Formats: sequence, structure tokens, C-alpha cells
Amino acid sequence: MNKTYDYIIVGAGSAGCLLANRLSADPNNNVLLLEAGGKDNNIWLHIPVGYFKTMNNPKFDWMYKLEKDQGVNNRRIDWPRGKTLGGSSALNGLLYIRGDKHDYDNWEHLGNKGWGFNDILPYFKKSECQENGKSKYHGVDGELKVSNLRLKRKIAEYFIKAAQEIGIPYNPDCNSEEQEGVGYFQQTSYKGFRKSSYRSFLTKKIRKRNNLTITTDTQMSKLIFSGKKVIGVKCIQKGKETEIYANCEVILSAGSIASPQILQLSGIGDAELLEKLGIDVIHNNPAVGKNLQDHLQVRMVYKTSTRTLNDELNTWWKKAMIGLQFLFFRTGPLTLSASQVYAFTNTSLDGSRPNIQFHMQPLSADKPGDGVHPFSAFTISVCNLRPESRGKVLINSADPSQPPTIISNYLSTEGDQKIAVESIKVARKIAKASSLKKYILDEFVPGESYTSDEQLLEVAKNNSQSIYHPVGTCKMGHDDSSVVDDQLKVHGISGLRVVDASIMPELISGNTNAPTMMIAEKAADMILGEKLL
Repeated sequence: MNKTYDYIIVGAGSAGCLLANRLSADPNNNVLLLEAGGKDNNIWLHIPVGYFKTMNNPKFDWMYKLEKDQGVNNRRIDWPRGKTLGGSSALNGLLYIRGDKHDYDNWEHLGNKGWGFNDILPYFKKSECQENGKSKYHGVDGELKVSNLRLKRKIAEYFIKAAQEIGIPYNPDCNSEEQEGVGYFQQTSYKGFRKSSYRSFLTKKIRKRNNLTITTDTQMSKLIFSGKKVIGVKCIQKGKETEIYANCEVILSAGSIASPQILQLSGIGDAELLEKLGIDVIHNNPAVGKNLQDHLQVRMVYKTSTRTLNDELNTWWKKAMIGLQFLFFRTGPLTLSASQVYAFTNTSLDGSRPNIQFHMQPLSADKPGDGVHPFSAFTISVCNLRPESRGKVLINSADPSQPPTIISNYLSTEGDQKIAVESIKVARKIAKASSLKKYILDEFVPGESYTSDEQLLEVAKNNSQSIYHPVGTCKMGHDDSSVVDDQLKVHGISGLRVVDASIMPELISGNTNAPTMMIAEKAADMILGEKLL
């Protein structure tokens, strides 16, 4: 590494890889991309279903664990986060969802100029290479491959028909005019292989640019300041601490956990907390690490009389056939994303703005990596799209190698509890619709004996897991509860931006990977445009 660059990007994840591509497209910009994890040279990082192997593997996953949470009956929930080139896009469920257009209009309503839906749609389209072709809502010239599923099973069709029976309309594209409806997900893959942000935006040709340097196994320690201006970073590589300087900006793209952690370690955060840990306060902002939001899904498992992927994964010779199918045709169960079918609806089923999202999987397991159940079954997972509950990410040590304390506060409001209960009722209505009911043998989880609202709330507390969509800990805005402004510059500090999911003022209504890349696309335009002034 050199000692000086124009731009230093911290974190080679969904946002950081795209940013590195866009900023280094100008040969006059000298760009450094720092990644704390390793290279993405393991085959399971490229086979879609590989998340069963990479999640909970310390080589690729930071393996964060939340504090005990009263809202989920004092359980400690796992939070996988990518620890490799591509970040979480290298081990996520591959689902391409943008959210509801009202989400972004509300960001703008909160005072973030230029973040309304009509403003951000071009950035979604710019990055996208849509298999189904160009349209008002989709692009085909981008690097991110958005593809149709290469695996479908009958039970998914039955679910789609059942959802329609209870009034959820069929919607072949929830990323277009209307989000409401049921249909098949698309995924970030191409010809059967995962396309992470790294593999999409930092191809071999891009990596050969003379003005782009990419490092791995480089742990950030803290930011370097001159007064209240960030002028570089301290990082640890091969056990040695190194100082690297930035002529223009340092950009944190380390994610909703690591970005606020780095700010706090560097002296930007709640002064009382920082002083307690012996950290010099550069800028007092108690909002750093607050406003944490996530999607909590309630999982329901149904035993069925029709074959599911459980049956295809329960013997060695069937697994061998699956391997051959992928090897020769790039199809089959190894191309599986985290879910096959989505359904966006309102718990009232009255056609109003969706407040819940279903993920339907043609298999069942206790959790990823545990192996499927030894019987035919499928899973219906449902989450509250816009939870009211807020948590926080706070450092507990001045040592950058120590993980921060993560407090989720799931189901901490009456509104969130009510939607959790009502979402289970909607799931059961789908299961009892004639198109699906005739194939169901039993509600395995949680079981039909749970009927009252009080019992269903206990179901939500006991049978829920994160969908791994943490956002909001470096909130964008202009009030005392925000960390960055609508140009993503850190309040009270110059030479520093945050560009990742942590800047979302409110959680979007859906999966967060595509919106994170959109944020980076828009940020790149801001940064490059500002340099021209």
C-alpha cells in the first residue's frame, strides 16, 4: 500500500465495492478499498445455496450475537455479517427487493432532499442488468445481474394460488409500480452463480486499474484527525499498525454494526460513553449507534403430503444427483436463494399499503446450517415491514477487535406485537385456503393448539429470527437524532462520509441489499459531482 490516496473506502461490501468502481473510473482519482475479511476464493461463496456453509463460519462471518432480548423471551439471536470481499452480499440470501416507493418519499419528507422515489429510481436502474429486459422501472446496462429463479417446486405454486384465494393479487414484479402481491423472487445471480457486489462491480478488468488498490485482512483501528477534519485512517495489517492518509475523503462503508463502531472508536459518539472507555472525544453525538432497526420474521413450518426439497436432500445419492445437475446444467437446489416466493400484503387484507412480507421456502430447517428436517415440509416466514422498535450498537471497549454490544429491542412496542400476532393469522389463512390446505398434513411449528392472541404473541417471541436487515445506526437527517446529512457527510466533521445501510433513517419495506447498492450509486454521484465544483 501507498501512504496517501485521494479516497479511502473502509469496507468492501455491498456499498464499498460499487463505490470503488465508480470513484476509480476517473483515472485522476487514486482509490484505496480496505476489507477486514479475506478473499472470496471459497467455492461456497459463489454457489447460491452456499450460505448454508458460509453463515456461522468464522472465516467468512463476523458471527455477531445480540444481547439477551426480553422481546424474544431473553434469547440471544445470531446476526451473520459478511467478513470477506463482497461483505454480506457474498453470503446473503441473494433476494433482489427494492422496497416500497413510499419508503423513499418518506425519507425525503423527513428532510433528506433528493432521496424521494423519483430521485433514487435512476440509481437502481443504473446498477441493474435485468434478465426480463428494460422498462420504466428496470435497467439492463448495469453490472448487477438480476435473474429469474432456476429452481421451482410445486409447493410454491400452491402457495401462490392460496395467497390469491385470500385476496392477495398476483404480482410478477414487486419492484415496479406496486409492491402489493404474491410472486416469485428474483435473485442476484447469473447462470447459476451468485453475483456479490465484489464479483459484480470489481471484475478482473476493474481490479487492473492502476488507480485502484484493494486490500484484505486489514482491520480498521480508528480515524486520524486534524482538528475536526478526517485526514486518514489507522489500520492493522499482518499484526502491524499502519497510518494511511486521504487527500479528499474517508468513506465508511463497513455496515450498520461496524460503521458506528468505527465512529465511536475514533471519538465520534456519546461523550459520556467514550470518556468512560478512555477515548478522546472529537465530536459529541449521542445519536451514533442508535436508531437500530431490523426485520424480525416469525417462522411457521407445515408438514406436507407433496415432495419438497427436504426429500431431495436426505440421502447421499440424492445430494450427488443435485451436484451433477448443477455441474452440467447450473440448475437445481444448489441455485436456491433464501426464498422462492414473496407476498407483500396488509394484515387487514384490504388492499392498503403492505405492512408485512412473506418469504416462502420449499424446505424446512431449525435454522440455516442445521440441515433440513427428515420429512416433507415447507416454511412460511413473515415479518413486519416497518417495525417501530429501535435498538442500538455501542462499543464496550477501546479495542477495535472487540465486538460492540448490540441491543435489538425486538417487539418492544404494542404496535409491533400486534402486527406479529396478526401476521401469523394471515399466514394461517393462506395455509387454510383450498389450493394449499389439501397438501398440508400438520402445522409442525408452532402447532394449531396456539390460538389466542396471547398465545400467538408467545409464538412470535419463541419462533422468530432476524432476516439480517440491520439498518439505521448512522441515521441520515438534520435533527439531533441523526449522524449524517443528506449528502452522507458526518455532522460536525469534515472529510468523512458514511455510505451503507446504516444511513437509512427508516427501514425500507423489504430486503436491504439492493437499496444499499442504490445508496452507494447515489453517493458516488455526489462525491464525483462535488469534486468537479
